[in-house]
Amino acid sequence: MSETIPSFGRTHLARAMILLCALSFISASVTEATAQESNLAPDMASPISTAAVSTPSLLQALVQEALARSPMITAARTHSEALTKVPKQVSTLPDPQVGLQHFTVGSPQPFSGYETSDFYYSGFGFSQDIPGPGKLGLRAEQAQKEAEAGHHALEVQQRQVAEQVRETYFNLFYLKKTLALLLQTQAELQTVAQTAESQYHVGMAQQQDVFKAQLELTSFLKEIEMHHEEVDQSQANLKAILGREQDSPNIAIGDDLKATELPVDDHRLRELGLRNSPTLKQARAMEERGQAAVEIAKREYLPDFTVGYTYEKTGPKFKDYYMLSLGAKIPLYFWRKQNLAVEQAVLEKESARADAYSKRLSVMSDLQNQAIALQTTQRVLKLYSEGLIPQANATHESALAAYRVSKVDFQTLLSTVIDVLRLRQEYYRTLADHEIAVAKIQEIIGDQS
Repeated sequence: MSETIPSFGRTHLARAMILLCALSFISASVTEATAQESNLAPDMASPISTAAVSTPSLLQALVQEALARSPMITAARTHSEALTKVPKQVSTLPDPQVGLQHFTVGSPQPFSGYETSDFYYSGFGFSQDIPGPGKLGLRAEQAQKEAEAGHHALEVQQRQVAEQVRETYFNLFYLKKTLALLLQTQAELQTVAQTAESQYHVGMAQQQDVFKAQLELTSFLKEIEMHHEEVDQSQANLKAILGREQDSPNIAIGDDLKATELPVDDHRLRELGLRNSPTLKQARAMEERGQAAVEIAKREYLPDFTVGYTYEKTGPKFKDYYMLSLGAKIPLYFWRKQNLAVEQAVLEKESARADAYSKRLSVMSDLQNQAIALQTTQRVLKLYSEGLIPQANATHESALAAYRVSKVDFQTLLSTVIDVLRLRQEYYRTLADHEIAVAKIQEIIGDQS
């Protein structure tokens, strides 16, 4: 390459220098605005620890806030409380009826025939409907099972909200860490671009190397903006879960997160899932409710009764009347009502049983999938921290030294920078996925920490 730069090359080089200055100014502004984020990125050559620690207290505070303020939990809680009011209602006798009677003779005027007719009377009475034997108790049992299912539905909602808070938090942590990595890599690319420019000036590099570096810097600006968009969207979702308004301040995300160890084997996980899953408890309660409904339908073959008592005041020359009445409601059309009601209740019970079994399979499948994800991410995190990232760092340092003495081309150097970035991004993505798997397992088996 000639030592003098042709006019065409000087023009492009001047444009490249202007673009480099502009990008440097933009990068400095972004770095200053995200100072708290940029210091999260560890040293490119430092190993990443995966030691087990407890869930951050900041995240625990957010979970407690969601449990106290989430509109979804509030709705489930009030519905559960409403269902507890039903058993006493359905186990209480129907309201009694009170009646007033006035019978006149010979004229519609009140008290007509009072002294002259033995058919005249005025009186009052009451009657009480009494359901057949065992019906009230079975209805109370059915309502109690519905209330129990409502309580478990509240627990399901609470665990789901807690898991959503954790998942969104871990995704925000990933975005925060990767944004810091992007800013750090952007600074690294600026150094590479300056190296390429220096090499170009002394004839040891091509002009396209400078342009390629500028292109990568511009693409990083786009990626940073996309990260800001994802952060804003995740913040909006987390505020909605917590019951906060969208114009409230953004939620702070912790600076550190280590992989949580969950020392529970597969057999123990399944045992805890079957015992503690509120979804399965709710399904079992609905199955028991179906059995109570069958028993109620069978009791409808028995008659309901009505007991009444009436006092009748007659004229002054006649004795008063006292009347006791007993009635029964006969299920005369049982083949059109009671038979079909029993068949309906049996079918609904079978449906509830099938639904309970389906939910059991689904919960066990989800638990097994999350256990597999947990074990896999644990191994992958170790590969990243002990193998891939240190090797990528060493490769980058070697390529940078070799490029300065023209032993490797610019594309090779640029690839090492991108490789280091992507591997560290993948590490944080795996770390977030690991914690999300822990959160999903805790949703099913309960927090065993």
